Amino acid sequence: MDIQQSQQKNRNHIDKMGTETIPWIRRFARLGYMARGFVYMIVGILAMMAAAGAGGSKTDTGGAMQSVATVPFGEALLWGVAFSLSGYVLWRIILIINDPEKKGFGIKGIAAKISYLLSGIIYASISYEAFAIAIHAASGSSNEKTLSAKLLQQPFGHWLAGIAGIIIIGYGFYEIYNAYSGKYKAEFREWKMSKKEIGIAVKAGKIGLTARAVVMFIIGYFVILTAITSDPDNTIGMDGALAKISAQPFGQVLLGVVAFGLFLYGVYLILKGRYRKIKLN
Repeated sequence: MDIQQSQQKNRNHIDKMGTETIPWIRRFARLGYMARGFVYMIVGILAMMAAAGAGGSKTDTGGAMQSVATVPFGEALLWGVAFSLSGYVLWRIILIINDPEKKGFGIKGIAAKISYLLSGIIYASISYEAFAIAIHAASGSSNEKTLSAKLLQQPFGHWLAGIAGIIIIGYGFYEIYNAYSGKYKAEFREWKMSKKEIGIAVKAGKIGLTARAVVMFIIGYFVILTAITSDPDNTIGMDGALAKISAQPFGQVLLGVVAFGLFLYGVYLILKGRYRKIKLN
């Protein structure tokens, strides 16, 4: 018993040292998840308003942040969002370099690291965009077409665009798997959550991940179409995907459902930021 108590004391001491030396990284990463959640909630609210004919818009993250800039204290909120998103980017870098989740360097591990890299690049650009909007240096307009045009100009650009589209669709399928296998629940520190919080996280995660997957399927399809046609005008972002959904039969209803799912995805991310297991080594 004494030996076990001594070993447990040593483990607690090590854990305490780790927590004391790098607590700001964990807090910064948590803020990043919460900032992502805030942005998705705004996208969902605006799209739900558009579906209900109550104003709003079918917009992407840039458009959502532009909308935030127009409300009282909106610029201060944008500074907070931009700073917090950089915490998410830092966490992606740690996942790639330190491999705290022990993904390894097999096929699955490399695929995970590629997804971390891509999401890090995406949210670094969103963080930059938030900073730019906050200082009136950008309009929040989508630049997917510009990026795809530059990609097509590169050697093997068509292939790269096609591969990018396939990766986006593949990640959409992963989100569906994540949602319906319940795998996402393992990321939460459930022992710190109330039963109500666990219930909200589970339901919001399943619906939110599904809604995001639908959007990714549409975006990925049009990226592949861009590669086939060599026309960057075919490339769309989240705003374009929502517009495509609303253009279908019963489109406003479908838009409302997907928009509500994106809102719940934001709720899920905020809870994830608060309760996610974050290992740094």
